[in-house]
Amino acid sequence: MYLSNSIPIVEGMLTLAALEEEVKVVRDDNGVPHIHAKTDADLYRAQGFIQAQDRLFQMDLARRQASGQLSEVVGEAAINTDKFFLTFSLRDAAEQSYEGYEAEAKNVLKWYAEGVNEFINFAKKEKKLSYEFKLLGYEPEEWTPIDSLSIGKFMAYDLGGNWSTLAFRHWAINKLGEEKAKELFITYPKDAHSIIEANRANPVNVSGYFDASVLPNEFNGSNNWVVSGDRTASGMPILADDPHLVLSTPSIWYQMHLNSPEQNVSGVIFAGVPGIILGHNENVAWGVTNVGPDVQDLYIETPSPEDRTQFLYEGKWEQAEVRNIPIKVKGEEDVPFEVVVTRHGPIISDILFKEEKASALFSMQWTALEPTLELQAILKMNKSSNWDEFETALEDFHAPAQNFVFASKDGTIAYKANGRIPIRKSGEGQLPVPGDSDEYGWNGYVPYDELPTVVNPTEGFIATANNEVIDDSYSYHITDFWAQSYRYDRIAEILESKSDFTKEDMMDLQMDQTNLYAREFLKQMLSSIEKLDVNGEYEKIVTLLTKWNQVDDKDQAAPLVFHKWMKELPKTLLQSEMPEDVYGMLPGKGNITDQFLRKGYEKEQSVWLEEYGGIDKWVYDSFVKAVTDIKHEYGGNEEKWNWGDYHQLTFDHPLSGASPILAYLLNPKSVPIGGSNITVQAAAFDENGNVDHGASWRFVADLSDLKQAYHIVGPGQSGHMQSRWYQDQVMDWANGKYHITVIDGSESGSTLILKAE
Repeated sequence: MYLSNSIPIVEGMLTLAALEEEVKVVRDDNGVPHIHAKTDADLYRAQGFIQAQDRLFQMDLARRQASGQLSEVVGEAAINTDKFFLTFSLRDAAEQSYEGYEAEAKNVLKWYAEGVNEFINFAKKEKKLSYEFKLLGYEPEEWTPIDSLSIGKFMAYDLGGNWSTLAFRHWAINKLGEEKAKELFITYPKDAHSIIEANRANPVNVSGYFDASVLPNEFNGSNNWVVSGDRTASGMPILADDPHLVLSTPSIWYQMHLNSPEQNVSGVIFAGVPGIILGHNENVAWGVTNVGPDVQDLYIETPSPEDRTQFLYEGKWEQAEVRNIPIKVKGEEDVPFEVVVTRHGPIISDILFKEEKASALFSMQWTALEPTLELQAILKMNKSSNWDEFETALEDFHAPAQNFVFASKDGTIAYKANGRIPIRKSGEGQLPVPGDSDEYGWNGYVPYDELPTVVNPTEGFIATANNEVIDDSYSYHITDFWAQSYRYDRIAEILESKSDFTKEDMMDLQMDQTNLYAREFLKQMLSSIEKLDVNGEYEKIVTLLTKWNQVDDKDQAAPLVFHKWMKELPKTLLQSEMPEDVYGMLPGKGNITDQFLRKGYEKEQSVWLEEYGGIDKWVYDSFVKAVTDIKHEYGGNEEKWNWGDYHQLTFDHPLSGASPILAYLLNPKSVPIGGSNITVQAAAFDENGNVDHGASWRFVADLSDLKQAYHIVGPGQSGHMQSRWYQDQVMDWANGKYHITVIDGSESGSTLILKAE
């Protein structure tokens, strides 16, 4: 009875005190709300109310995680997570950012919060709070503009972090020695002798001091591309975007259509935030991937022996800011906690600094901890009608840095790597630097007009997949740690192949499972097996891999062998040389594996490979381990192995880990799927084969008809387990079945009228 009572009301009439005039909300067959309002004020109030209807628990959990307030409702199990996010100071950064917003954007935040609070008050009064609140035994507090901005800052954390890379490299320099450490860098810093020596002279504790479970997923990325009208059947641009984030129930995205006399925009937004961050209006469409620049620097700070809130800077002890933030814990006493903030940023390596007497600590400087204006940019993007207006709006989008692709009805296609990217006084941010000297730090950001930008290229298309977007002629450092290039290479291969693309071709490309990783390495790797498999024990499996069409098809055995093998390679070579938590922090295991494979097969010197016994032994031992594991799990007959038996799509609910019963009730049933972490159809998987990361939203827009666009939001729109839109898009996600969302007012479905009081 409680569950059914809390299902969102999607038909009929409700009265909202905050509204000035009537608002119509039509939920179409896919649960997408189309909100029609007479003013922007009522539009955003209704957006807040409707989002809260479907996703209030998700919104509340998100603001609590970003603000370090989970323990208050979850209990002591969340204390360390709260300490981490309090230290990272996301809510503090949101509060600072709010002060810089223009009056119009502040009004939007206020109107949106009024709508959310209308629903909170209604749900409390009518006992319609969703079941999660009942399970955890609490009621949500009032929503504020800072809550929405804090969620935005959390996404900057999820997409814009490289601090753990620096911490790992510091550990490697001190524990492995320079020769072995440098092979774990993608590009070893040149002329950085003094910085390397500073890392050696002032070692900071790394192993045992960081929780790798809070690190963003290393596969956070995305695909996007835009094709000019010269290469399409319609003669107009086509744009495609699929952001790769955690796959969860409910989705990280909430799809909406917002219509008022001032705007008509459709797409997705994070639950808890107003506007539309990715999508289209009547004139333009846009999408993003993560740039992944180095926007977090670590400083090696020296605390005073007498007062550990003072730190050495230019020969003097400088007082840090100390924030006393007691952590509320459900059923327990408050836990005292302090965040110490130096001139560079918060001390992050010493969360329990009162108990730690280390002589060196890490502080962190990060673009997202400064005042930023992303929501202001989003609101202007929603109303833009051409590239000039859109690019002007992007000036306010600071963190996380994103690769924006754009198309407009005037035929323009464009790209900009947009966001704040630091210019450093010394070095390129590849190692922690001394915090006691003014020789290090930032000299502002890459000038906006000098960020990588492309408009109407002669190639007729623009694509990004977290790959390197600059060449050696570019004047500024962005990062040395781009994603593996296989997704981009496949996208470019297809987009170069013809000049009459349709929207269906773009949808097919988003579901492409061709494995270019195998194309590069498999033949050489199989030669290593043939050299060492003197008794022919693995001849059948070698034949299976040799005949493979190099497509990660769920019904083939070869992808199972190949991907288990590739996952085993870094473990075999590196894992025994590192503490478990440090290995968990090791960035870019795939990139590093690629470098070792290239070095080995090109007969370049490698200390790691020489110590192990050579490229052939490393590859062979990893293969044997992978095959042994597969046989243990799926039997000895390779003809019965299938990639999909292991590689299973999951959309886990945040409460499902509490018990098998909740997992059964809340999680959609897993589905065998193809693709992988390196195919265009992104489907990254954990050690158990669970596909928990991939295209959190798929989107295609044909500029010849912007009255509609094509979407998939897995597992569905609603956060309520008894809603018909809770998991109705799981199979759509697996099979690439898109739904059409219109913006011309022709939608039909369940209609809810929100009346002014």
